[in-house]
Amino acid sequence: MNFHKYISKIRSFLSYKVFTGLIFCILALVLLIILYHNMKPETYDMELFSVADTTIRSPKTIEDELKTKEEQEKAASEVEKVYVFKKEIAQNRVSLISSIFDFVSETNHESVKVQDNSDSDEKDEAKEELLPLQERLKVLKAKLTKNVSEDITNSIADSILISLLQTNPEDLQSTKNTVIYNVETVMNSKIREEELNEAKNQIADKIKGASLPGSLEDSAVELSKYAIVPNDIYDPELTEERKKQVMTEVEPVKILQGQLIVQEGQLIDRDTYRQLELLGLLKSNPTIKPLIGLGIFVILVIGAIYIYFSRLVLPEDKKQNYLILSSLIFICSLIVMKIIGLMEAANLQEIAYLFPAAMAPMLIKILMNERFALIMTTILAVCGSIVFHEGISNPLNIEIAIYILFSGLAGVLFLSGRNERNHILRAGIFVSCINLLIITFLVLGGSGQFVATEYFYYVIFAVSSGLLSSVFTIGLLPFFEAGFGILSTMRLIELSNPNHPLLKKLLTETPGTYHHSVMVANLAESACEAIGANGLLARVGCYYHDIGKTKRPPFFIENQLNIENPHNQLPPETSRDIIIAHTTDGAEELRKHKMPKEIVDIAEQHHGTSLLKFFYFKAKEKDKDLQEKDYRYPGPKPQTKEAAVISMADSVEAAVRSKSHPTPEQIRSLVHSIAQDKLLDGQFSECDITLKEIEIVKSAFCETLNGIFHSRIEYPDIKQQKVIDRGITN
Repeated sequence: MNFHKYISKIRSFLSYKVFTGLIFCILALVLLIILYHNMKPETYDMELFSVADTTIRSPKTIEDELKTKEEQEKAASEVEKVYVFKKEIAQNRVSLISSIFDFVSETNHESVKVQDNSDSDEKDEAKEELLPLQERLKVLKAKLTKNVSEDITNSIADSILISLLQTNPEDLQSTKNTVIYNVETVMNSKIREEELNEAKNQIADKIKGASLPGSLEDSAVELSKYAIVPNDIYDPELTEERKKQVMTEVEPVKILQGQLIVQEGQLIDRDTYRQLELLGLLKSNPTIKPLIGLGIFVILVIGAIYIYFSRLVLPEDKKQNYLILSSLIFICSLIVMKIIGLMEAANLQEIAYLFPAAMAPMLIKILMNERFALIMTTILAVCGSIVFHEGISNPLNIEIAIYILFSGLAGVLFLSGRNERNHILRAGIFVSCINLLIITFLVLGGSGQFVATEYFYYVIFAVSSGLLSSVFTIGLLPFFEAGFGILSTMRLIELSNPNHPLLKKLLTETPGTYHHSVMVANLAESACEAIGANGLLARVGCYYHDIGKTKRPPFFIENQLNIENPHNQLPPETSRDIIIAHTTDGAEELRKHKMPKEIVDIAEQHHGTSLLKFFYFKAKEKDKDLQEKDYRYPGPKPQTKEAAVISMADSVEAAVRSKSHPTPEQIRSLVHSIAQDKLLDGQFSECDITLKEIEIVKSAFCETLNGIFHSRIEYPDIKQQKVIDRGITN
């Protein structure tokens, strides 16, 4: 089946971007379908207060926000109120009481001037007298209201103030000292709001025990009680801050992965039902988080592949072929992985290690390149960890991911550049060895205990995985090569086998052409490798480039052994048709044998549209109006560097072979003139070979030809040698 033809038909209806986008969408959809079952959360049909018909464990670790909030609130409720002890309040209350006594003393010393008229004969004299008690009380209350921040007059009874105003200075000072001392003593201790009455009773007892006069004791007690206020003040802001701190220190309550949620036969209460709902295990309220995660993973995979192909420097049609090819290989690997995963679910333990992890990387390395093979290895390793996950309690299997990763890397690294079938088998054996080492590491590095039978299965699966990878690679390789028209290194090596029917035909029917093709192959391969082109493709292309000469062997000079040149008897037009036909005949023969397009193109393009000069000038002698285009090859011109190099190598080999003993100077001159002639004739106008590369090709030709046509020692005739030997011995 030739997928390349179907792809070309589809591409003719769609643009490159649309077709490429369609491929990526299909790949993403297939990836979602294959991995969906493994990522889909398992749900249960359970009702509140029903009896569980199965044992359920948590498939993941998740925070129980409701329980966490309850624990935080509980911790916050246990935080005691925060009080701040303010020492400055004691000093302020002492100052207040001192000010009251000072105002009393000051008021008692105030007086008014009155006129004394007892002796009219003497000069009038003014006398100072104390204000009446009620007047002094008014003055005192005015001072207290004006000079004290608190409204003392409403808090202290007038009787207390009158009692102080009636006290002599000595007793007033003694009372002041007693009150201030006791207030300062009590206020230096912490007093909270609820402890205020106790503190007031305490200072009252202290004042009563100070032996003050009876008239002053009650006043001192009241003033002392008034002076006592709370100094250990509740701070709501600090309290709230402390609660928040305690709440942040509470460890989140989590439902741990693998934790038992409900036992079979157990009643599903509200808390259990809430946990099942939180985990998304109820069919009535399933969680979509795992599916969102799977969607993100698919986007990452498709994104990685897209970025790689967007940076790949290739023609659009070839890039699309590679994209479809790699997608098919990827999907095939996923299908195999899924089948083995289903077998593992059927209690076939450890069968996951049977997966041929190196198959896809080796196929991609052979058909595309090593870089993308490494990318595919990484993607398959992650997909394997999903497909082969260890039940609901472990959504990813890291061990199998490591196994697939190293197995795939081994396949890429141990596969040699020649990619022959025996080399693929050898790479499979190396992969088996690496698999055994990785499994040994996983077994010994784990904490599980295994019986001898399990070790045996591990070994069998590891070895089988490597061998199956090589077998599948060999089996699928021709299918992909033929289906996508890909010319791999292995295919080129197979085509270079001399036992190939076309090469055997070339050798038996046109030995001269066969020898010429081999010589041209030597020249073209070394030159292509010098400029970074595909040397192996050039060599194999040279083997088949003149296959069209097998149709009329005697009409080509290299096959004319001991016979007259038949062109001497033919008109130039006939000779022209015969010579030119060998390119189209060769292409037709190659297509008949289903040869790769690259080989067919070389057979068609190795002469380009060059002129048959000998027959053109021969015909020109008879017809002066002859058109040059009538004696040119039909083309097309060389489209690739390999075809351009083969075009030069074909002409150079024929020209140098016509010389009997070419010197290095003659070889250099011939190579230069032939390359220059083709360049000026425009034969390289449709390929991307540069002038610098043409110079490198010319140097490579000269080096190879000088090695072939190097000078040799001329040995004398045997008879002559005998005469010389006899003369020497005599």
